[in-house]
Amino acid sequence: MDASALKGRRIIVGVGGGIAAYKACELVRELGRAGAEVRVAMTEAARQFVTPLTFQALSGHPVLTDYFDPSQEGNFGHLDLARWAEAFVVAPATADLLARLRAGMANDAVTTSLLAFRGPVVLAPAMNVAMWDNAMTQENVAALLSHKRFTMVGPGAGLLACGDVGEGRLADVPNIVAAVAARFSPGPLAGRRVLLTAGPTREFLDPVRFISNPSTGKMGLALAHAARSQGATVTLVLGPVGAVDRTGLEVVDVVSAEDMAREVLSRVEAADVFIATAAVSDWRPETRAPQKVKKGATPAPENLRLVRTPDVLAEASRRVAGQGHRPLLVGFAAETERVEEHAREKLERKGLDAIVANDVTAPGAGFGTETNRVTVLTRSGARQELQGSKDAVARGILDLLRTLPRPGQGG
Repeated sequence: MDASALKGRRIIVGVGGGIAAYKACELVRELGRAGAEVRVAMTEAARQFVTPLTFQALSGHPVLTDYFDPSQEGNFGHLDLARWAEAFVVAPATADLLARLRAGMANDAVTTSLLAFRGPVVLAPAMNVAMWDNAMTQENVAALLSHKRFTMVGPGAGLLACGDVGEGRLADVPNIVAAVAARFSPGPLAGRRVLLTAGPTREFLDPVRFISNPSTGKMGLALAHAARSQGATVTLVLGPVGAVDRTGLEVVDVVSAEDMAREVLSRVEAADVFIATAAVSDWRPETRAPQKVKKGATPAPENLRLVRTPDVLAEASRRVAGQGHRPLLVGFAAETERVEEHAREKLERKGLDAIVANDVTAPGAGFGTETNRVTVLTRSGARQELQGSKDAVARGILDLLRTLPRPGQGG
């Protein structure tokens, strides 16, 4: 999302009482860097984690913490704040704060300001994974999101401050900024339908063993969220990668290459762009044992016979080849040698418009990393190198794809 959409915009950041409150400091700073005018309201609990003086220094404005304080209300009270703002961001939106927002309560500076606010609201939840998974929290979130003016970003998954692992981390600040910017601008991909694949596939030998690869789906997820933040309607066909941020995405979970091919082929003709980032297994066992194969069983595991799996990208390319306005086709090539040579051959053989090649053995690239280094090659002969965080690389890829002519338009 182009952060220039935030220039001159008036935004409230409502800070809830959780350990992630310290990240709200960075959020206020980044919104200000994007040109927004920011004012902050804090719950009493939030003040136990970050001082109001910190937010005052970052925003350049007094912070609303107590609507019973005549000096605060006289300066810029909760009703003035609600009338002034064009968007309201709640970060972190704790389980307690979400419950009170759903109930329409007005018992602190954040809930009172938000209850009087009529514009778009972006919720950025953060809490322990058990609190996030609790049915009551999920009911509260669903109830809030049933109102069109509410949207949500995150939570992310990973190691939490309490030591637990799972969903509950505050979304990355750039993603929150993008979500706010999206409320002011339809984005360059507005109205476009983007279909992606991501993650590995698993080809089972028996109920407990499978052939797979180390893909975590991080690059594909980064592309999916970047496309969504630019206004696209995104469908992600996702292999088994565990808990991930699915905010704003239609996610179709699959396991095997055959599953992925089936789901992609049923959707690709309706897409405007198809980006195949998944690391699809090239082979599967010829037979799958119905029960776990024990040691000493016949045939022995060393006699395992493999057969080819469907080539999802090639089959999708053939499926849309005769369309007058087929989708833009983009592949990924994870290579270990002669990277560009192999990628170019794949681009030509599968009839693609572009391919993203990377050496998965290079430092800062490949499976499971937070960064990537890629070379994008196009059918027209263009070549562009990108590196940085996977979010940054995703945005660079989409920027390049938007410069390509739509299939059937020539150029």
